[in-house]
Amino acid sequence: MTVMDDRLREHATEIVPGDRSGGPSTSQTIMVSSLSTLLQLLPPEAPANSYRIAVIDENVLGKRTAGAREWAFRQLRRFYVLDPASLLFRALRDLWPDPEPDRPLLAMLCAMARDPVLRASAPMVLASDIGTVIGPDDFEKMIDETFPGAYRASTRRGTAQKLASSWQQSGHLDAQTPSRKIRARATSSPSTLAYALLLGHLQGVRGAALLETPWAQVLDQPRSRLVDLGVAASQRGMLEFRHAGGLIDVSFHELLRPFDDDGQLHL
Repeated sequence: MTVMDDRLREHATEIVPGDRSGGPSTSQTIMVSSLSTLLQLLPPEAPANSYRIAVIDENVLGKRTAGAREWAFRQLRRFYVLDPASLLFRALRDLWPDPEPDRPLLAMLCAMARDPVLRASAPMVLASDIGTVIGPDDFEKMIDETFPGAYRASTRRGTAQKLASSWQQSGHLDAQTPSRKIRARATSSPSTLAYALLLGHLQGVRGAALLETPWAQVLDQPRSRLVDLGVAASQRGMLEFRHAGGLIDVSFHELLRPFDDDGQLHL
């Protein structure tokens, strides 16, 4: 392998294995609003410790107690790393400035990469027809079938409720009432397509197969629409997307640019 290949393989380990139980969704939703606040307040070049200072010392999330501030920071870090030396987080920050409606889906993609329980819930959500009612019972059944015996009943129920809320935040579910959510179609964009393809690339997928990965499926769009988004992302410099004669080639010159020796961004 080349040096770059070795680095890619190292960053690919930021995507946690999908066959293990546990993960931040057992304790918290994907916290899109809190993440948005942090990324709005801190510049892309901010070091990792700045996120801790902002949440815990400066209480930018408005938590009432020191314990709540610690908890919020810990969960955000589990979902999103909050470290510019992380490829997943750096790419998230690179793509975040795109139009605001796309940001919840970006957050969902990163959170799924970090949380096997959240990732395991995706097929059930995505296989449901638009307008179908999906509730905690459905998520609880999925948890029990995917991770049999891994959770106590109370933990399984709490996790199911948090999963339902997370998929609502990403736009895949719409809350008609606090206890009734229906399947909706999420809003995708060139930036979310770029992030989904990057995740597939890190797992060794290449070419047209990148449009068939679980990450691409989360975008909730037909293949033809994904191709259109890839072309638009390429025009905006998010990636290089070449589509001709039924063949697709994708590369990531900007998103996979080298890190400085200290792990900071090249700006």
